[in-house]
Amino acid sequence: MKVLVACEFSGVVRECFRTRGHDAWSCDLLPTEWPGQHIQDDIRNVDLSQFDLMIAHPPCRYLAQSGARWWKDHIDEQRQAGEFCRWLWQAPVQRIAIENPRGRATRYLGIPTQCIEPWHFGHPETKATNLWLKGLPLLRPTAISLILRSARVHHERPGPDRWKRRSRTLHGIAAAMAKQWGGDWTR
Repeated sequence: MKVLVACEFSGVVRECFRTRGHDAWSCDLLPTEWPGQHIQDDIRNVDLSQFDLMIAHPPCRYLAQSGARWWKDHIDEQRQAGEFCRWLWQAPVQRIAIENPRGRATRYLGIPTQCIEPWHFGHPETKATNLWLKGLPLLRPTAISLILRSARVHHERPGPDRWKRRSRTLHGIAAAMAKQWGGDWTR
């Protein structure tokens, strides 16, 4: 299967699909942190019709509930972020997953198909994450962690790369995506 992971600089999801034998690519404005098949460009410049599956991680800066106290000062940025989500959803790809934390993306994408937590996939922490799915089954938990600690992402140390550390997809979730969405489950 030819897979595109949109708005991914880390390469985590891309590499989970590649290890399962898929022709997986990541695309982001930033260079990739994990060398591999990466398109450093705006996703809107990529011919998406060549892909069978797209997993998109649109930036959540102006959409996430955690930033609600600043929304009133960024109405235009919020609208642009929401329209970008809608653009991704309407892409010419048969199977699409869009991931974003709880927040304003629902205004543009509707009610999420599913909400997942890192502790559903072996990571002992919380971070409610919404998924909007088109042509894909729900992502089933793989390793329920009964030991929880506070949401790591909320306690990341300040600094210029804080947003990067908070936005990386955890390996357990990426591996579940590759295993469950990378197979021929339609038959």
